[in-house]
Amino acid sequence: MSILTLLLLAVALGTDAFSMCLGIGMTGVRRFQILLITLTVLLFHIVMPLLGFEAGELVGGLLGRAATIAGSVLLLYLGLRMIRDAFGEGEPRIVLLNNWGLFFLGASVSMDALSVGFTLGTLRTQLLLTVLTFGLVAGLMTLAGLVLGRCLGRVVGEKARLLGGFILVGIGFKLLL
Repeated sequence: MSILTLLLLAVALGTDAFSMCLGIGMTGVRRFQILLITLTVLLFHIVMPLLGFEAGELVGGLLGRAATIAGSVLLLYLGLRMIRDAFGEGEPRIVLLNNWGLFFLGASVSMDALSVGFTLGTLRTQLLLTVLTFGLVAGLMTLAGLVLGRCLGRVVGEKARLLGGFILVGIGFKLLL
């Protein structure tokens, strides 16, 4: 696989993380949360293709759907809460992600990387280089989405929470389908 093909595949795998993090960033995440979410997505985009490479389609199909559903429900919850809060009064709430929330978010946006892992063995690719590229690109796209969302949230203000909520609800429904 050429470097260009590898990078294009990595960007394709990172698009869910970017769009999800754009919505999350609009909530006003703190720097530590940006770092934590970025590292979580980066690690999941390294581990999931490795699991896919080793696990086979049966286990991946069962685990993949369960993690995707859990991640979708979490995104729907966060999105609906942001929409509700946009119509409420008071201080905007910062999205706090606990360990399970981070796990499900990381798993839900990296399920496609799990399925790509199934085919990596047939592509005659350097597995370690490939998964490290997936992780790095997904991490950079996650960071970019969070930072851009945070900036948009500051510029647009209250309407950013509403928009961010709709983005997360849309992604949650997309993952369920």
